[in-house]
Amino acid sequence: MISIAQPFLGVEEKEAVMRVLESGMLSQGIEVDRFESEFADYCGIKHGIATSNGTTALHTALMAHGVAEGDEVITSPFTFVATANAIAMVGAIPIFVDIEPDTYNIDPSKIEAAITGKTKAIIPVHLFGKSCDMDPIMEIARKNNLKIIEDACQAHGAFYQSNEEKKVGLFGTSCYSFYATKNITCGEGGMILTNDDDVARRARILINHGSESKYVHSQLGYNYRMTDISAAIGRQQLKKLNYFTQRRFKNAQEYNKGFQEIPGLVLPIISKGHVFHQYTTRILSDFGQSRDSLQVFLKKKGVYTSIFYPIPLHKQETFKKTNEINIERTSSLEISEQVSQEVLSFPVHPQVTLIQIKKIIELVKNFQRGNES
Repeated sequence: MISIAQPFLGVEEKEAVMRVLESGMLSQGIEVDRFESEFADYCGIKHGIATSNGTTALHTALMAHGVAEGDEVITSPFTFVATANAIAMVGAIPIFVDIEPDTYNIDPSKIEAAITGKTKAIIPVHLFGKSCDMDPIMEIARKNNLKIIEDACQAHGAFYQSNEEKKVGLFGTSCYSFYATKNITCGEGGMILTNDDDVARRARILINHGSESKYVHSQLGYNYRMTDISAAIGRQQLKKLNYFTQRRFKNAQEYNKGFQEIPGLVLPIISKGHVFHQYTTRILSDFGQSRDSLQVFLKKKGVYTSIFYPIPLHKQETFKKTNEINIERTSSLEISEQVSQEVLSFPVHPQVTLIQIKKIIELVKNFQRGNES
C-alpha cells in the first residue's frame, strides 16, 4: 500500500517524548517555549505562540485582531473547513472569493468586489504548500485598512515568487497546523506567528483562559495550549523540515516528468518556494476516463489518492446563508465548483520512493489507455 500521507518519525522524536515523560512536566513548559522560539526563528518572525491545533490558532488569531460578531472576513471557498469555521466561531461571516485555476489559491483580482464596510480581514490560504499571490493582496489590505491573517496550515517553510526573503508568514499574522498529515507534525498542534507585540500578547492571554498572570483572568479565554509532549515532537520535526521539503519537491518533479504527456491531466506548477503539502492534479475530459474511476482503480492497485476538496465551502450546509450573501455581492464561484469535480492528489510525502512514483505513473498511463491489468 502507498498511503496518501504518512508521518515521518524517527528515534529522535521517541527519545524527545521519553525525556518529557521522565521529567514529569507534561503540559506547557520549556519544550513549548523552545518550540515557539525555534519555529518563529525558522520563519524569520518575532513571536511564536503555540496552540493545541491549527483551528485554535486561526480562532485565536482572529480574536487577537479584534474580529468579532457581525464582521466579515474574506477567504477562499476551496480549502479545508477549519478556515471558515474559525471565522464563524468568532461570530463573523466568511465571504468567499473564487480561486485561480492554476494555483487553487484565492484570486486577488476578485477580492475588492467582495469588500464592504463590514469587512475586517482577509484570510489568504496557501493551499497545498503554494503561496498565494501576496503583493496585490497586501496592497488591497493596505488600501482598505484590512487585517491579514495567513492560513499557512499547509505551507511550512514556503515562500513567495521564488524569493526566499518573502517567506509565507511575513505578510501578516500567520497560522500553522502540525496535524499528523502536515509537512511536520506534533500529532496535533498549531502555531501563531506575528511581528505585532500587541497581537502576540493578546493571543497568549486568549489561549490561557484569559489569564496574563496566574489565577487572574482579565477576559474570557480558552484552553488552547500545546503540551510539552507535542512540542518535543515538533522540535525534532523542525530540524528535518528542510529535508522533508526537498523530498517533497523532488517527488513532485518526478510526477510532472512522468505525467507531462498524458492528455487531460493538468499538472501543478513547479516553482521554487512551493513545499508540496499535496501534489494535486486535475483530471479533464480529454483524459478519457473519469477521475473517480481512476481513484477506484488506483486503490485496487494499492495506491491511495485523495480528493481535496470534493465540496467547496459555499456548497456546505454550514455556510448556506453565507453563500446567499456571496451571490448577492460577488461574482460566481464557478472555478472552485469546477475544480472540486476534477482534482485528485497523489502521494508526495517524503517516504514515497522513486520506484513507487514510477509505478504510480505507469498505472495512470495504463488506465488512461484503457489497460486496467
